[in-house]
Amino acid sequence: MTGESSPPHRRRAHYAGKYPRRFDEKYKEHHPEQYPETVRKVLDSGKTPAGAHVPILTAEVLEALDPQPGDTAVDCTLGYGGHARAMLQRIQPGGRLLGLDVDPLELPKTEARMRRLGFGPDVFVARRSNFAGLPAALAAEALAGADCVLADLGVSSMQLDAPGRGFSFKTPGPLDMRMNPNRGRPASALLLELEPAALATLLAENGDEPHAVILGEALAGRALEQTSDLATAIRSALAHVRDEEREQSVRRVFQALRIAVNEEFTALDTLLRHLPQCMNPGGRAAIVTFHSGEDRRVKKAFQAGLRDGLYAAIADAVVRPTAEERRANPRASAAKLRWARRQAALPQHAREWRRGGP
Repeated sequence: MTGESSPPHRRRAHYAGKYPRRFDEKYKEHHPEQYPETVRKVLDSGKTPAGAHVPILTAEVLEALDPQPGDTAVDCTLGYGGHARAMLQRIQPGGRLLGLDVDPLELPKTEARMRRLGFGPDVFVARRSNFAGLPAALAAEALAGADCVLADLGVSSMQLDAPGRGFSFKTPGPLDMRMNPNRGRPASALLLELEPAALATLLAENGDEPHAVILGEALAGRALEQTSDLATAIRSALAHVRDEEREQSVRRVFQALRIAVNEEFTALDTLLRHLPQCMNPGGRAAIVTFHSGEDRRVKKAFQAGLRDGLYAAIADAVVRPTAEERRANPRASAAKLRWARRQAALPQHAREWRRGGP
């Protein structure tokens, strides 16, 4: 018999144990459209499927933003696209949504996912940008402003669960933490360069870490290349404290370094400063935070905007996830939502700024 022989069949590599444990082994969770039953079981167990993200406070976000048919909406932190999908369903027909995300690895996946859901370029546009770049992103799409603006801060489950991104200590991986791996320096380089006092200040400001001075001395200037290396070093430095308190410190240090690596507070301050001028008259903004430093910034900016005549109304208090949502999605537990509604007409100084004045 002549002709080329077909390549031998290769079976998928087996994982150790009854259930897959490593992120890259969970092939069924990475393809929810092919394995809906498996994904449903994961969700019903209160966990997030690998490579996915469950949107937080969705009903509350929709209530705050009140998206209407024909509205222009912006999701400043597109992520997996859960919030964007919910808003797109509300603003049709005639509406349009601009989705921003700084992550060059996840953004193409989400754009493709949204296209498969039927949201074409006429109603949904994805742009790689930090949310601090909201004014430029609106200008690039020839949009004068938005009726609804959402920013869901923090890190997404896709980033958190992927060991290669270095955001979590649960699985060993490179100590990176960059939301855009093509820019900036990884967390390992930051630790190597910082002096103990500077690191202590960073941990206190970005993580509300009570053991910041001890950890600054223990971690600054050290070559810690893996997430597991950093977690071990933190536990060793705090061997004298209770186990639960020590593990909380591990989480806070990782959070503080992530905020520093990605300059998240600087980006948030820029967004809050530009936000009123990026909204249409009567436009609504909603911001979900996961850290006290983020929430303080949002609270003070909204209060100042109300006092200065930029906002007509703001949230009287934070909106938190229901007990049911916290049980179903433990990652929602720390979430806080604040909203603001823009005045119909901005004060003169704000109108001059929008035209490019001082």
